[in-house]
Amino acid sequence: MGCIAPFVFLLLIIGGTARPLYPLPSKGDDGSRQPLQTFRPYNIAHRGSNGELPEETRPAYMRAIEEGADFIESDILSSKDGVLICFHDVTLDDTTDIAKHKKFANRRRTYEVQGVNITGFFTVDFTLEELKSLRVNQRYSFRDQQFNGKFQIITFEEFISIALDAHRVVGIYPEIKNPVFINQHVKWSDGKRFEDKFVETLKKYGYKGSYLSKDWLKQPAFIQSFAPTSLVHISNQTDLPKIFLIDDTTTPTQDTNQSYWEITSDKYLDYIKQYVVGIGPWKDTVVPVVNNYMITPTNLVARAHSHNLQVHPYTYRNENRFLHFNFSQDPYAEYDYWINKVGVDGLFTDFTGSLHNFQRWTSPEHQDNSDDKTASKLLHKIALLVSPYN
Repeated sequence: MGCIAPFVFLLLIIGGTARPLYPLPSKGDDGSRQPLQTFRPYNIAHRGSNGELPEETRPAYMRAIEEGADFIESDILSSKDGVLICFHDVTLDDTTDIAKHKKFANRRRTYEVQGVNITGFFTVDFTLEELKSLRVNQRYSFRDQQFNGKFQIITFEEFISIALDAHRVVGIYPEIKNPVFINQHVKWSDGKRFEDKFVETLKKYGYKGSYLSKDWLKQPAFIQSFAPTSLVHISNQTDLPKIFLIDDTTTPTQDTNQSYWEITSDKYLDYIKQYVVGIGPWKDTVVPVVNNYMITPTNLVARAHSHNLQVHPYTYRNENRFLHFNFSQDPYAEYDYWINKVGVDGLFTDFTGSLHNFQRWTSPEHQDNSDDKTASKLLHKIALLVSPYN
């Protein structure tokens, strides 16, 4: 009986560490940070883990990294004084507590944004100091509201620091957001454009290198935009890989007024591949939906791949209201369909942990370490340890 206790302790140690929630080793054997995985579709944390926490906040990005994101994604806009910030909407109304700040009541404006008149409190009418006085709220009322009013808007530089300070290599995926509107309303003293300031910030923190180059793998980044002229404009400033975002079939490009059908034609894909490594389409344009059922997929993914372009669709969300009937309210069935049937190269998701778990559970490595095999190996190890006492 004297030798039993050590083995019970051993079982407790092994059992307690065998199935951590998000097994993400932070260090390699040589003490370096665990590298970015490049062998499976990228897990892109859409505005952070915003299914759980208010979007584009530090906690949302920290949670996404904890949950296994390969890349953290952000929309980059500008303050009145030209500081680049992480915020999705050009107005502050829907996701901040701006309405509680009576001193800003006279800041409400109406501007034209992508051909539509919008009224609200615009980021471009507030200095960074003023924006920092606001607090961010959860966008959707059906998601957890307990964190409303607790977190600040962060800057592009703060966003970058979150990735660089991570315990493993985590990529960034910033968007040049609404560049036409930003360039109309924000002027920099050196005469440069929004896009120039965007690239300058990336360079300041050492982001460089073409896709999968040594420099890129050290600090991975994709630059994304719905505006093709912005992507062309920065092509001579940085060789970082770029992704051309594609909106709904009814929405023209904000800068060139081109239709969906034009920018997804083979002729245009052949043109844009000179400047980008991939496209980021809305997923319902890749596989059309009728009465909440997906129908026959288009050939967009196959055609993009034939032009050597990656495909990173958006946005994958766990809630039933976002899951098409085909998936029987199962987000894992949706991931399986897009990864294994459609064959996409990356996925923008609001629920990073769910995608990470799906990819881990379906990985060959996990299959090789099923419960039966793990138990057998454990018993074999115990037998070897016990044998000297017999």
